[in-house]
This record gives sequence, structure tokens and C-alpha cells, in this order.
Amino acid sequence: MRIFLAGDSVSGTGPANVTKYYIKNLPKGTLYQKRRSKPARAAEILFNTLRADVVVYSGYSKQNILGLKAAKTLKKPSAYIMHGCVEYENEINLEPDEEMKKVERMTLELADLVIAVSESFCKWLKDYYPEYADKIDCVSNGIDTDLMHNARKRTDRARHMILSIGGGMPRKKIVHICEAVKKLRREYDPKMYLCVIGAKGADSDKIDAYDFVDNRGLVTFEEGLKLFDEAAVFVQNSCFETFGLAPIEALVCGCPILCSEKVGALELIKDLREEDVIRNCEDADEIASKIRIIMGSSNVSRLSGDLEWESNSWKARSKALTSKLSKLVLQK
Repeated sequence: MRIFLAGDSVSGTGPANVTKYYIKNLPKGTLYQKRRSKPARAAEILFNTLRADVVVYSGYSKQNILGLKAAKTLKKPSAYIMHGCVEYENEINLEPDEEMKKVERMTLELADLVIAVSESFCKWLKDYYPEYADKIDCVSNGIDTDLMHNARKRTDRARHMILSIGGGMPRKKIVHICEAVKKLRREYDPKMYLCVIGAKGADSDKIDAYDFVDNRGLVTFEEGLKLFDEAAVFVQNSCFETFGLAPIEALVCGCPILCSEKVGALELIKDLREEDVIRNCEDADEIASKIRIIMGSSNVSRLSGDLEWESNSWKARSKALTSKLSKLVLQK
């Protein structure tokens, strides 16, 4: 069976990193998208669809429509790896977009198989799109075991630094982390500050209004790892997070984590305790209290020791994806 995998693998976003991991671990002979210009990508899609036994589109893109229609015409089975729900997330982020919504729904309609990146997201998708429930399945995102072996895990962390990722996107709820840090500065550590990385969004001005926020904007993957290596605690406070590689990457770098219960990646961790999880992502008092607990007693050893590295590796995830694609080919 020959797979053609199409999707962004170079931008450094979460979905692009997932695509990159699959490129590295899928079977020998797998075809990948290499062209960057639109005309070249279109030609590459048509050529590789002809050569492949099954096509897979990873992440939202308008090119998916062309590729999935080509697959239908050429009678090639197709799958769509769904990293998030553009329609729903745009609403949360106060940026509704009818064109993006139309593209996403058409992608769901055309794909023979829709693959969610976590079990919790899979269940959510089946409820949100009941008309597609019978073709929605799951292959959870994996863990970068190379990163595990190469991480420095320094002990001299910046004890005043709290780190969060998501920039100004409202669904990341970073404004409420700001309020928690404000409370902690007043009651616990006047030198505490919040480092934020990520793209601008509707909440950017609110976040920048706090004088203790160090807003770095977009950074490279390598720069992000350096910040994980430095921070006292990493906080992911999203109200909707289909997976979220960042908390796992933080743990691998030896950084304690505090995550909202909505973060899909938490399903990889068995020994979660109440102090590791934010139940109300808009409750600054809860966030502040749990940051202070984790700063006093790191949860890295307990949480990272429970991750089952090999069974959750990208090699294992690639085998799981290949198995589902093989069944799809046989069904066709």
C-alpha cells in the first residue's frame, strides 16, 4: 500500500509538526507534499494521487478540496486528519469566517475517513457533526521520543517565570492567567511575570496591558523549547484544545505543567491529580492557587514517568494510522 500524505510540515504550528512526525515515521515509499507554490502543489497533488493507493490530508487547507475531489474522480480512498475545528474555534476566537466554515464542511463531506487527534476530540466531533459520525475515527497524537532523549532538563529554572502558548487567541484564555499572575505578584512573589508566545488575536491588547507580561509573539520551535527549558511552570488554560503538543513538550524539557481539563493531551497521562488540572479556565483564583502548589512541588517526575513513551511514540502512532488506512483501502 502506498500512501500520499499532503499538508503543511514547515510552518512550525502544531498541525505542521504532527505532519512532520508522520513524514518521518510512515512506511518507506510514502509520498509527501514538497511543492510550495499553488500551481506546483496542484500538479503534485494530481500526480501523487495517481501514484498512491490512498491519500491523506493533514490539517485545514483549501487545497484539500482539490485533492479530495481528485481522489473521488480517480476512485482512490481518502482520509482527513482533523487537528481542530475551524468553524467552532473561529467562533470562540471572535473571528467567524463563512468561507473557512464552508471549506471545512466540504472537506468533511468529501473525505472517506475523518481522523481526530485525540479520543476526547473524536467524541466531540461525533456530537458536533452527527451527520459524519459513522466515518469519524481517532489516532491520537504521539510523543517525540527523540526530544525526550535530547532534552537538557536544567535545574536552574527562572523561578519567577510562568510560560503560556497561544498569543492573543481568546480560546487560550491567557487573560485569566494574567489575572492569576497579578494575584500571585500581590500575595506571593512580586517578581513573578508571564511570558506569552503565539500569534496576535482578539485578546492581544488586553494581555499586553499587564506590565508584567513579556509577549514574545511567534517564535521558532527551537526558541519554544528553550523557554520550556527555562520556565518555572507552563500553563495551558484553553477552553478548547483538541490535543496540544506543548504540555507534553514542556514535560519532556523538565518543565512542570498546569493544564485546563479541556486539553486533549492529558489523556496520555494516567496519574493526574486535582492540582494538575484547571477545572474552570476563567477562575483566576483557582489558576493562581494551583500555580503556587506546582511551584512548591514539581509534577514533572510523576507525570512524565507515566507517559508510556514507546506505546505513545510517533512510530507507534504511524503504525496505527497505516493500519486504519489499510482497512480503508480494503473497504474500497
